[in-house]
Amino acid sequence: MRALRPILHNPLTQTAICWLVASYIRLVWRTGQWTILGAELPNALQREERPFIAAFWHGRLAMMPFSLGAEKTGIHVMISTHRDGRLISRAVEYLGVTTVAGSTSKGGVNAVRQAIRILKNNKILAITPDGPRGPRMRASEGVVALARHTGAPVFPVSYSTSRRKVFGSWDRFVLPLPFSRGYFVWGPAVTVDTKAGPEAMEAARHKVESALNATTAEADQLCGQPTIQPADAVPLAKVSR
Repeated sequence: MRALRPILHNPLTQTAICWLVASYIRLVWRTGQWTILGAELPNALQREERPFIAAFWHGRLAMMPFSLGAEKTGIHVMISTHRDGRLISRAVEYLGVTTVAGSTSKGGVNAVRQAIRILKNNKILAITPDGPRGPRMRASEGVVALARHTGAPVFPVSYSTSRRKVFGSWDRFVLPLPFSRGYFVWGPAVTVDTKAGPEAMEAARHKVESALNATTAEADQLCGQPTIQPADAVPLAKVSR
């Protein structure tokens, strides 16, 4: 494996890998039979050029560029600066998605500033509330902090497919397979008052987490798949990022 590292770290190799990943995702989209549920309001906001936050679990990242239908412009996805995150960032950019380097975790001040600027400019920001390192399917406070600061609503969204591979990674990453039947499920908006205090913020965080787990379970059920369970809950002080 060590002998392969120089090859895998080569910029040309990484470019090829990212292109292949994007091509695979596009293949899954084009060969699948897709149904999108509950996207009427997010689509309307996009047409009206009004901002919102799309929240999805890290393990459901693969097909999110298509969560509003065909490839959309004006969507910005926040992805970590870790090496794997940089590769994912380059891959989704081939699908017409703009990426924001960083996360709402500690040290992510510049990323948060970029995220606020994006929302203030009436764009769509997509974020993984359990990224970049978990715990799986547990929302951090970062997503609701952005909603409070900008007034943008948070829409939970998830997907599942009838044919897939689930990896043993911390996020139980879902790799959809071609020629699948797939469902995207959008949940109702979660709004956060710009003057929300700690209790209201925690209630909003819990609401986002519960809604995301509900949409994920619904998508899995529609595709005949077992529902992936969240990791054990941890104290809020450890979850907040």
